[in-house]
Amino acid sequence: MRIRNNRTLLATTLASLLTDISSDMITFLLPIVLTATLHTPVALVGLIEGMAETTSSLTKVVSGALADRLRRRKWLVVAGYALSSGAKALLLLAQAWPLVAVSRFADRLGKGVRTPPRDALLAASVSAEQRGAAFGLHRAGDTLGSLLGIGAALSFIVLTNNGSFLPTSAFRWVVLLSLLPALLGVGVLAWGLPTLDLPATSTPTWFTWHGLPRTFRWFLLIVALFTLGNSADAFFVLLAQAQGASISVTLLMVLSFNVVYTLLAAPLGAWSDRVGRRRVLLWGWAIYVLVYVGLAGARQLWMVWLWWAVYGVYYALTEGVAKALVADLVPSTMRGRAYGVYSATTGLLALPASLLAGLLWQRFSPAAAFGFGAVCALLAWVLLAAGVGGRQAQA
Repeated sequence: MRIRNNRTLLATTLASLLTDISSDMITFLLPIVLTATLHTPVALVGLIEGMAETTSSLTKVVSGALADRLRRRKWLVVAGYALSSGAKALLLLAQAWPLVAVSRFADRLGKGVRTPPRDALLAASVSAEQRGAAFGLHRAGDTLGSLLGIGAALSFIVLTNNGSFLPTSAFRWVVLLSLLPALLGVGVLAWGLPTLDLPATSTPTWFTWHGLPRTFRWFLLIVALFTLGNSADAFFVLLAQAQGASISVTLLMVLSFNVVYTLLAAPLGAWSDRVGRRRVLLWGWAIYVLVYVGLAGARQLWMVWLWWAVYGVYYALTEGVAKALVADLVPSTMRGRAYGVYSATTGLLALPASLLAGLLWQRFSPAAAFGFGAVCALLAWVLLAAGVGGRQAQA
C-alpha cells in the first residue's frame, strides 16, 4: 500500500498527534501541581512516575502477546487510547496526590495496552521498502503533538496567570481543554482505522522471548546495553538549570529539540528504506555518543542548548528506525509480542539507567553521568556494527 493512501498510517499518526497535544498540555504542569499546590514530597513524585512507567512497560509484554493472538487488533488500540483519555479526566477531581497517582497509573496502563498492537498494525500496513518512512512519519506527528501541547499549555498559563503562579482552578481548565484532543484521537481511531484481518498465532508463551528470531534477540540485547546508559532527558534540564537557565529558556531548549526531531524524523526514516536500518541506527548512536561527550564537557549554557538541539537528530535517526528494524527481523505473526518485549526492555531499563546517572552525578559530577552514557552507547555501537544485518525484511 502506498503511504499517501494508507489509512492505517494516517489514522495512527493523527491520533498520536492529538493524544500528545493532550498529554503534553499536562505533563509539564503536573510536577508543579503535585509539589507546589498539593504539597507532595519530591521523592513521592519520582515514585509515582517510576511506578507508572514500569506498569506501562510490563503491560506492553501482555498486550503484545495478546495482539498476536487476535486477528483484529484495532479495538485493542482504541481501548488503550480510550483508557488514557479517561485517566486524564480524573485529574479534574484530584485534591491530593493519591488520585493523581491513580490517573498516572491508568494513563500509562493505556499506553502499554495500545503501543504494541498499534506498531504491529502500522508495520503490516506498508511494504518493507516503506517501513522506515512510515514509522518516521508517525514519529514526526507524535513529536509535533508534543510541540503543540507544550505551546498550548504555556500560552494558557501566561495569558491567564502571567506565568508566575499555577492555581488549582487554572490547572483544571488546562486538563479540561486537554480532553478535547484526547477524545478526538480516540474518535479518529474508532472511525478511521481500518479493521484488518491479520494472521493470528496461538503461541503459548506470553512473557518470554521463546520462538522469537535469533537476530531479534541479539538486537534486543544490544539495545538493552545502550538503554542502560540512556538516562532520562530530565538530566538535560538539570544541566541547563546548573548553567543558570531560567524556566522559559529551558522550555525554549525543549522546543528546539522537538522542532529538530519533528522536521527530520520522516526524511531520515525514509532514508533507512534506501540505505538500510542498521546503517542509519549506527549514525544515530554515533551522534548520541557525540552529544553525551559534548554535554560532559559543556561549561556554558549555549553549549547545553546546542547539544540538546543536536540530540533531536539522534532521536530522528533512531526512534522510528528501530521500530522498523524490529518489523524487519520478526515475522508478522510475532510482531505484537516482539514490540511488547522491545518496549518493555527499553522501559524497564530506563529506571536503573536514570538511577545510575543520578548516583554518578551526585557522587562525582555531571560529566561522570554523561560519560557513562557515552561509554555504554559506544559499546552498543560496536556490537551493532558487528552483529545485526541491515535489511532482513519480513513481509
